Order: sequence, then structure tokens, then C-alpha cells
Amino acid sequence: MPPENHIITTVLLLLFLLILLPLPSPTTATTTDTPKFREAPAFRNGKNCPISKWPKNPYDPSTIHIAMTLDYSSPYLRGSIAGVLSVLQHSTCPENTFFHFLAVHRHFNHLNKTITSTFPYLNFNLYNFNPNLVRHLISSSIRRALDQPLNYARIYLADLLPATVNRIIYLDSDLIVVDDVDKLWNIELNDRVLGAPEYCHANFTHYFTHKFWFHPTFPNTFENRTPCYFNTGVMVIDLQKWRNDDYTQKLEHWMRVQKRYRIYELGSLPPFLLVFAGNVKQVEHRWNQHGLGGDNLEGQCRDLHPGPVSLLHWSGKGKPWLRLDSKKPCPLDSLWAPYDLFRHQSLFSDS
Repeated sequence: MPPENHIITTVLLLLFLLILLPLPSPTTATTTDTPKFREAPAFRNGKNCPISKWPKNPYDPSTIHIAMTLDYSSPYLRGSIAGVLSVLQHSTCPENTFFHFLAVHRHFNHLNKTITSTFPYLNFNLYNFNPNLVRHLISSSIRRALDQPLNYARIYLADLLPATVNRIIYLDSDLIVVDDVDKLWNIELNDRVLGAPEYCHANFTHYFTHKFWFHPTFPNTFENRTPCYFNTGVMVIDLQKWRNDDYTQKLEHWMRVQKRYRIYELGSLPPFLLVFAGNVKQVEHRWNQHGLGGDNLEGQCRDLHPGPVSLLHWSGKGKPWLRLDSKKPCPLDSLWAPYDLFRHQSLFSDS
């Protein structure tokens, strides 16, 4: 057979195979373009709310500033979205709330699309957190999730946010707010840099290793103060005082000590305890009903602490979105579920 006949036969065979192959289904094409989260309703100010003029007026006292981290590459983004929704839903003046999101720069485009499609009316800004800023200071801890660089971004809030932001509420990605955040925003810090719920019944010695307590000088850091445990997932911070006394450098100091001596096991929490415990402005416990994710190893179900509740926090290994998806939720996970805007595959796909 002449060579040209071979070519014609091959071409005809390829065309025949292309006809037989199924075309991509419309479902497959649209699934990749579908936003991961449903659009939240628009939340508007009550009639007595002042008009927020930040950032046009950088010193506008009517603006509430909230900082959170956004991790596009992990399931924690789902928790962050639920947290934002909960703040807006329970706020009297939601349009006066400005969100400062810390994220890795390479995810900015995806995150910007996600936030603007989920919350079209949200006041927010994205700030670049460079993981290399802290990676060399991180030591392995009791749970891998605690070792992620973004978990340490809260240490650098005073450096990353505009100098005109003098106060911030920092919120973790695994909580929901069920009260008006304005009440937390307006607590008096007096001369303190940081305000948070304290838990003085907890055994403080458990947060550090024997190497710390038996070192000749390390325990002296708590001299003249009565340290109590506080959870760093909910903090009100005076950023101006923080900047003036360079608390970032003080936290980094203890992280360097940790690299050499191994004095703790719990990620970014112990440096905060070393620097601030005993000098924290007490906030009502209702603003951090923490530990709902169980301990850091098993993540078993837990009940609420006694007393009123303004914020529920799934700190610990067990996260509500994971337990709900696995059809093995804890009873309190049902309180998180109404704030979940995640689009499950089954809602928009035939597969």
C-alpha cells in the first residue's frame, strides 16, 4: 500500500475515534466554575448606627476592626467564612465592621473572588503574610495543624496592618459569634495591651515542659505576676501599645528559646502566655466558650462551660465541618451548621 494511503487510513481512524468519544458533560464544566460558597445575605446597619468613614477617615471611632487568617489551601477557609457570617448576622451595625484578612500572597486572587462572591457588601482588605517571616522560628508541636505558619500570623498584626488601626479584635477560624461584637470591641483595656477571657483554675504548669520549670532563669519571667491561661483565638489588642513596646520581638525571643531548649508543646500559644499571662485585661468568659473541638489528640465531644454564651470556639482537634461531613457530629456542632455557607458537591452536581 502506498505511504499516502497509510496516512489517509490513520486520519480516518482518528476521526472515527473522536466521534465515538463522549463530549464533556455540562455538569463537569460548570462545577469547576461554581463558587465554593453560597452568597450570604446583605446585612445593613440599624437606624441608630453612625456612618463609618474608615478608611477615608483613618481615625473613625465608629469602625470595628476584626482580623482573621484565610487559608485557601485548607478546610479552615470554610470555618473562616462561617465566622464572618456569624459576626455580621449578630451585629447591630454590620456595615461599620472592617475585616483585615491575613493570607499568603499567591492565594490573593482566589481569596478575593471567594470573599467578594460570598459577601458582596463586605468591607475588607487582604494583607500579605510571608510564611518565611516565621518558618525558621517554628518548632514542631503536639498537633501538625498548630505548626502552620499562618497560625503565627497574629504575632505580626501590628506590623502588617495600617498604623492608623490602633485596636483590633483577633478571631480564630474555628468559631462563631452569637452576640453583637460591638460589646467585645468596647471593653476597656486600661493600661493593658491585650484583653481576653482568662481561666485561672487551669493548671498553668502543664503548658510548659520540665526543661522550662527546672531552668535556673526561665521561670523568673513570671516574677511579680500571677499567670493564668488564656486562649489566643479571641483577643482584643491595643496595637499602638504593642508597637510602642515591640511585643513582636518579645514573642519571637521565646520562639528562639523554644528552638534551643524545647520548653513547650503547643504551637503559638505558649509564647503569648510567657509574654502576657498575668498582664491580661480580663474579659467575660462568655466571649470564648473554647475547647469545643476537644483535646489536641482525640478531639472528643465536649459540653459548654456553665454561664452565658457570646462566642463558641471549636479549639482542639475536632472541627465541626469535618464531623458534620463524616456524619459523626457532636451535639454542639449543630450550633455551627447554620453558619456554614459551603456548597456541597451534591447541591450543584448530578454526580
